[in-house]
Amino acid sequence: MDDLIERARDALTNAHVPYSEYRVGAAIRVADGSVYTGCNIENANYSNSLHAEEVAVAGAVSDGHQAFDHLAVTSSERDGVLPCGMCRQTLTEFCGPEFPVVCDEGDGTARYTLGELLPDAISRETLDR
Repeated sequence: MDDLIERARDALTNAHVPYSEYRVGAAIRVADGSVYTGCNIENANYSNSLHAEEVAVAGAVSDGHQAFDHLAVTSSERDGVLPCGMCRQTLTEFCGPEFPVVCDEGDGTARYTLGELLPDAISRETLDR
């Protein structure tokens, strides 16, 4: 996991955050071991901003990957930032409730499962009911 945290930390240096000045980086490992990174990209119209986790997932999916292994998230504050609800829902599209999410707390990490972060998520199965 330390390698994913480091990759996420590297990614946040590219963040475009002229409004919040709050940098976020993410690294997601796909089933074959490849790692995709993302950073937040703010826009003056805040609702059009891109989140680091979504950027990482989008890069992987664009390259044909849809099986994910782990996610690491960090911020410039090393404050244990968690994926927001929208990012949790995006992850649910590709990952099950046991998918591990590791958050950088600076002097350590906090570990969660996607199911802990988003219980009773909207999924293909819930839409089929």
